[in-house]
Amino acid sequence: MTHTTTQPSSLTLTSPAKLNLFLHITGRRADGYHNLQTLFQLLDIGDLLTFTMREDDCIKLSPELPGVATSDNLIYRAANALQAYMQTTGKGLLGADITIDKRLPMGGGIGGGSSNAATALIALNHLWRAGCSRDTLMSIGRTLGADVPVFVQGRSAWAEGIGEQLTPVQLPQQWFLVLCPNCHVSTREIFCHKGLTRDTRPIKVAAFSQGGTRNDCQPLVRELYKEVDKALIWLKNFSNHARMTGTGACVFAAFDSAVKAEQVLAQLPDGITGFIGRGINSASYYHLIPD
Repeated sequence: MTHTTTQPSSLTLTSPAKLNLFLHITGRRADGYHNLQTLFQLLDIGDLLTFTMREDDCIKLSPELPGVATSDNLIYRAANALQAYMQTTGKGLLGADITIDKRLPMGGGIGGGSSNAATALIALNHLWRAGCSRDTLMSIGRTLGADVPVFVQGRSAWAEGIGEQLTPVQLPQQWFLVLCPNCHVSTREIFCHKGLTRDTRPIKVAAFSQGGTRNDCQPLVRELYKEVDKALIWLKNFSNHARMTGTGACVFAAFDSAVKAEQVLAQLPDGITGFIGRGINSASYYHLIPD
């Protein structure tokens, strides 16, 4: 296959982490999904993915993640989904070698898998010249997971519905200390649990800045996973607004400077790891997505 000098054959992108600055569950739908409200904050830190064109139509992913078969990896599934879309539009199939430098913890509620899937869609759409618009990629991403569209959109956003109704927002710059307790929280377990709060009243976007928000999953996760409870208790020594993200296990607190966040990170007790991420309003790959 011949490439022009302006079209790269390889692309390396950061697959950003996200935080749910709050998470309200406002009801349960007949299909079992939950209606919710949340505010997605993207971070400038994440996994590093490299995509390189192949001469055939194979998708090769390395290294294999512990406990995740390649066929189940959301990166691999995203590549296959884009290939399937290209077939429906009469385009030839292309392949790629994909390598992942995994820097985010798995099962932490910071969007690692969903972000990886979105980054794969964006990178391969660009390399393969698939010509998908942002809306088309978001539609494909929705078949892979509820959080994938927000990463495809590439903007921090207010979300409603099952997380697919997105409104981009401009958030003030903050630095977030994220703690990673040594446990894996099952999203399915939490959303299926009879003890989960599912009747929070919806709020308006403006109400977020007035306080009074929470993470409806947090009390249940703290009860079931003592590691999360321990991390929150410790972090609340430094911030009254320490909170869990998503269904956990990661917890976070916001600071108005990197220095303040680093001072707290330096005091981490044994058994808990953490990192600092700067809040961003647009992902670094935003410009690669055609509208």
